[in-house]
Amino acid sequence: MLLCIDTGNTNSMFSIWDGEKFLSTWRIATDHRRTADEYYVWLRSLMGLHQLDVTIDQCIISSTVPRVVFNLRVLCNRYFDTRPLVVGKPDCLLPAPPRVDPGAVVGPDRIVNTWAAFDRYGPDLTVVDFGTATTFDVVGHDGAYVGGVIAPGVNLSLEALHMGAASLPHVDVTRPAQVIGTNTVACIQSGVFWGYTGLVREICGRIAEERRRAMKIIATGGLAALFDQTEGLFDSWDDDLTIHGLRLIHDFNREAGNV
Repeated sequence: MLLCIDTGNTNSMFSIWDGEKFLSTWRIATDHRRTADEYYVWLRSLMGLHQLDVTIDQCIISSTVPRVVFNLRVLCNRYFDTRPLVVGKPDCLLPAPPRVDPGAVVGPDRIVNTWAAFDRYGPDLTVVDFGTATTFDVVGHDGAYVGGVIAPGVNLSLEALHMGAASLPHVDVTRPAQVIGTNTVACIQSGVFWGYTGLVREICGRIAEERRRAMKIIATGGLAALFDQTEGLFDSWDDDLTIHGLRLIHDFNREAGNV
């Protein structure tokens, strides 16, 4: 049984793979103060609730928050008696290493998403991940990460707008009924929704132009489903891309005799 852990800036996802399918996936707010014991109690409670009587003996971690990795390692070592693979660390082999500037550090989530998208959709892709940041990951002909774009995330932009302009309320992002808002909330929702729709179209178009080839656009992340309502914006929406990528990278390391 493989435990895949993906830790983002806002939420962390835990998923159990039995060799053929993912049995269940759970989310928890990311908090660097959470101890290994707390993780275990939470995870075991959910496993019991879903009547999963399984023994976890392998773990892989992807984390954009370095401060949480220590306690996740302790969780795997103490409670599952296994040394986890951590994507981005030297002892975790990658099917296709990133092709970036010397010394550049690529977020582990971007590496994982790149390989997962290549496995499912082939080469020449742009993966748009709607997380705390909105990232654009360019996938090469061999599945390697070859660069990308980082923009502020949708909710981060909303929060900054609310904090920077005292008279503007905090609103939930949604697709507005029309572009022209007739009240403050509708105006903000339209600006954010259509603004980010335009941002995705423009950046993906320029990536394809720069690469001089057609690029499929794959969306993932928490708000991808919302923007998928815009016809023709994406070629595919993939909710479990990161977890799929973690499983693939673990398989690659196992086949190479690294675990």
